Amino acid sequence: MCISTGEAAFSSTMVYCGRQHHPVHGLIHVMGYQNTAVNLAGGPNAMLLHLPTRQLTPSNFLSAGRTGDVLRRMVAAVEPLTAEVEDMAWMSAEPPPVQVFDHDVYTVLLAADPTMIPTALHQVPPHRRPNLEPDLLHFYAEHFPDHTIAVCCFDNADAQHAKPLLLWYPPLDPDQLTVPALDSHTGAAPDLDATVPVDHWVLLSTDQAPSDWGAPVDYPKNMRQSLRSFLPTNVVGRYYGQEQMLPNGDFTISHRDLLTGDLGRITRLLPTRH
Repeated sequence: MCISTGEAAFSSTMVYCGRQHHPVHGLIHVMGYQNTAVNLAGGPNAMLLHLPTRQLTPSNFLSAGRTGDVLRRMVAAVEPLTAEVEDMAWMSAEPPPVQVFDHDVYTVLLAADPTMIPTALHQVPPHRRPNLEPDLLHFYAEHFPDHTIAVCCFDNADAQHAKPLLLWYPPLDPDQLTVPALDSHTGAAPDLDATVPVDHWVLLSTDQAPSDWGAPVDYPKNMRQSLRSFLPTNVVGRYYGQEQMLPNGDFTISHRDLLTGDLGRITRLLPTRH
């Protein structure tokens, strides 16, 4: 359900991408990612996410706070329909090649050049510090040169209590909504020719949809406004079931197709070699 640095089992993945005009940051995409992780590596592990943006700092990560079920609430909003059919300011200084910070249960490494990540691994606490295969990092450098790579390090105890990763960014292509879903759980680079099992809820939103589009999300009344301003009023979603096999790749849909509400237009996207 994602790419990990060591052997792991992931299930019940929920991915979200929303397109919105934020009152402070302008046209952005907001991404949410959550799954159930079982670490089989016998030591620290990490999931890797390739994010379609050149501009990402720790300030782009949103704290879920007490609202750790925000993606589950989106699923709850669309599930019946499916059955029928912090400080957000930009850092002014040039960030270092690898940014290292704690977010929820993760120690996160952010890098535009993933081959630089090993130089910063010493900053990760030993109980979360994964072994990184050079071939995996070179895979990202070769196939996602314009992306920011996030390595989210965790240990067995942490994985059981993780809240969703929520972040916003200025996207490479504002009119294409894409969520990372490449699959490899062995620590090696993914096989781009493979067919892989899926267990995903894909959730999407846009603030340009009409008022009767999608399903309303029931958020808690005490949600912080600083988080609420990044979240959608209505979402659409589609479940890709546990017994289904799909070609390896990310999930993607154009904004034009999203506005139609036809989620049959979601496709799998493979990276191109650069």
